[in-house]
Amino acid sequence: MPTMRLSPASTEDYRLLAEKRLPRRLFDIIDGGSYYETTLRANSDDFRRLKLRQRVLRDVSDIDTSTTLFGHRWSMPVALAPTGMGGMMARRGEVMAKNAADLMGVPMCLSAMSICSMEEVAAVSDIPFWFQLYMMRDRDIVDQILRRAENLGIRTLVFTVDLAVVGARYRDVRNGIHDQRFWSQFRGGFLSYATHPGWAWSVGVSGKPHTFGNIAEFAPNAKTPGEFGAWVQQQFDASVTWKDIEWLRARWKGDLVIKGILDAEDACAACDAGADAVIVSNHGGRQLDSVSSTIAILPKIVEAVADRAVVLIDGGVHGGLDVTKALALGASGTLMGRPWLYAIAARGQVGLEALLGNYQREMTVAMALTGAPTVGDLTTECIQS
Repeated sequence: MPTMRLSPASTEDYRLLAEKRLPRRLFDIIDGGSYYETTLRANSDDFRRLKLRQRVLRDVSDIDTSTTLFGHRWSMPVALAPTGMGGMMARRGEVMAKNAADLMGVPMCLSAMSICSMEEVAAVSDIPFWFQLYMMRDRDIVDQILRRAENLGIRTLVFTVDLAVVGARYRDVRNGIHDQRFWSQFRGGFLSYATHPGWAWSVGVSGKPHTFGNIAEFAPNAKTPGEFGAWVQQQFDASVTWKDIEWLRARWKGDLVIKGILDAEDACAACDAGADAVIVSNHGGRQLDSVSSTIAILPKIVEAVADRAVVLIDGGVHGGLDVTKALALGASGTLMGRPWLYAIAARGQVGLEALLGNYQREMTVAMALTGAPTVGDLTTECIQS
């Protein structure tokens, strides 16, 4: 980039702006991956390696990027992925995201570990949103959260299954997140906040409360995002099996989406347990490093379960070209996590609206020049072999 005084045009532009605006700890939480970040890079690199097949002299005068997911018509097959701590990247960030998603006609999936509660987000509008949850050791907490979601009219539950243990994230170690010594906390906390006054005032002071809104009642002694994070890690249950998903299926009457699938056999097992959809995901490269990128494994999972479940994908979806490639390889839709966090951190709701507009424009161009006027026309024929 020659300068960031220019208007941001891509996800990478918003990333650079977010890096300037956010305290280092927060930026690295959203930007980093596990271990050596091999899978994090592969998620994007493998999308870049795929070549689209350009076709000419076809009637592409009317390009339609819209699609239907879980009974609702959306402007394009791009959802805001569930990401924890969105409200630490911008003031009441998840509310910003819901406003932008509504305006641009795309679905939003709220994380269980969001700063804003599901009730606060639901108050934005009557447009449906999805909700994401993990299995917790205390199943009664899971049951209570499910009932709250159901009472708010939420009908699509995204259940994350790739967090039996938490991956080692070297950036967090370097930033001293788990180091309680005074200098480490001073350097990563007060000193970093003081050198980012825009964030400190907008989010640090004006964006309170900084609780995890969906679980605050279950962790009454937690007061800061770090304390909530520690409580959540204690609740992760490494004993969860597909029997627990069957238990969940019996309690949840809406759409059940299993997130964290990276193997065709696991995709089949998810369908056997009652899932309506799967999300091909490696947690954005934040869990087990050196596993497959999501786009590389997508065709095998589509082949295994496309006739039984909706197949979605996240990880490395940084623009409309990536969305087009994923759909051509059989996905019904995509999710993007880091990009929406970069956008709200950089420019707030307006930034996210602009980024989503970029995605749709890129999709429109890609569909026109591959000769695919509708989402249904995107097939493997659109990928250069």
